[in-house]
Amino acid sequence: VQLQASGGGLVQAGGSLRLSCAASKFRVDDYAIAWFRQAPGMKREGVSWISSDGTTYYTDSVKGRFTVSRDNGKNTAYLQMNSLKPEDTAVYYCAAMRVPNHITAQAVAVIPMTEYDYWGKGTLVTVSS
Repeated sequence: VQLQASGGGLVQAGGSLRLSCAASKFRVDDYAIAWFRQAPGMKREGVSWISSDGTTYYTDSVKGRFTVSRDNGKNTAYLQMNSLKPEDTAVYYCAAMRVPNHITAQAVAVIPMTEYDYWGKGTLVTVSS
C-alpha cells in the first residue's frame, strides 16, 4: 500500500477533523499530494493540494476552513478541516503525483485525476447538522 488515508469520522457541524495520508515507498516531498472527496451520487472533486515546492491550493468551498500540510519526517500529509458543514460529508481520498520541484499547487490542481500515480483508500467524513 503506497498511500494510507485515515482520520475520518462523525462530527457535528462546526467541529473539526484531521485527516492523515501516510506514504510508503516514496517521499511525500517529491510528490504533489491532493485531497479529493466524493459525496453520495456526486462526482469526485478536488479539495486541496500541496505541491513538492510547498505551495498549497484550495477549492473555493473550503478556503479559510481547511489546511493542507505535510510532515516530511513522518512522510505523511494532512488535511485539517475546521468549521465543518454538512455539505462536507463525503468519502475523502488522498492521491499523489510525481511533479517537478518548480510546479505550484495551483498548477497541479488543473491536472486531471487520471494522471495521479497513487491513490489511498477513502476515509468517510460525516458532518451532522
